[in-house]
Amino acid sequence: MKNVLVIYYSQSGQLESIARNIAMPLLNSSVVNVLFHEIELVKPFPFPWNNDAFFGAFPESFLQIPTLLKPVPENIMNTKFDLILLHYQVWYLTPSVPVNSFLKSPEAKILLNNTPVVTINGSRNMWIMAQEKVKVLLKQNNALLKGNIALVDRVGNLISVITIVEWMFSGVKKRYLGIFPLPGVSEKDINESSKFGEVILSCLQENNLDTLQEKLLDIDAVRVSSYLVTVDKTANKIFTKWSNFIVNKGESRKSWLKVFKVYLLLAIWLISPIVYILHVLLYPFKIKKIKKEIEYYKGIK
Repeated sequence: MKNVLVIYYSQSGQLESIARNIAMPLLNSSVVNVLFHEIELVKPFPFPWNNDAFFGAFPESFLQIPTLLKPVPENIMNTKFDLILLHYQVWYLTPSVPVNSFLKSPEAKILLNNTPVVTINGSRNMWIMAQEKVKVLLKQNNALLKGNIALVDRVGNLISVITIVEWMFSGVKKRYLGIFPLPGVSEKDINESSKFGEVILSCLQENNLDTLQEKLLDIDAVRVSSYLVTVDKTANKIFTKWSNFIVNKGESRKSWLKVFKVYLLLAIWLISPIVYILHVLLYPFKIKKIKKEIEYYKGIK
């Protein structure tokens, strides 16, 4: 009997749906025991979000400052797992505060120690640098990263900004104004994600998780956009300066967060299109470097 732990944090329910669909083949197997753990905060973030909470979460999110979590149940802590499926969202180009807090907890150090892990993210589109940060945290916990799955909103970058923000602030997943596409990871991709679970189950039964990522890539588990990699890296440099500047501003923090909000909107609607144009123009001259980057980010090293 193989023991598998499914870890997730979900506000809207999207990531829980992804987690349960991927786990479905494992749940249907007579040789796998699956346990679920939903990360819970002592002081939960609101959903739907309000303006102050959404932008107020920026400095701590990006700087990966943990918050208090409710304890992991004893039955989970007392089980030795053969595999952990770690699901996370991306907040401000970084693993969400709840997931980051879990990965920095004493419980994670015990559960992840010398344990194979598959990371699974459900995000708007920019997940590359967040995954690099997750890799660091997994290494600190002596975890063994064996696979990665990235499920993203497949619509255009600027359109997804509009639809995701509407969803986060209304709490309702709908076609904004009746004309925009549904926000988030598509229902088709979520429903079909059980195919990843089938591959995970096969490798687990064969005791051969070292070939898992290669097999996941064969069924489209990861797509990498070289343009979004460029935006992600650039934005991380800028966010580093903003977050360090705002985090200790005390009484003036709210005022500076308003300034950051204006900057962020300008960056999304003015700077990112310019970055895209430059990326297209320079692509022929950087094609070898770009291909190398794409292969790296598709992998798990």
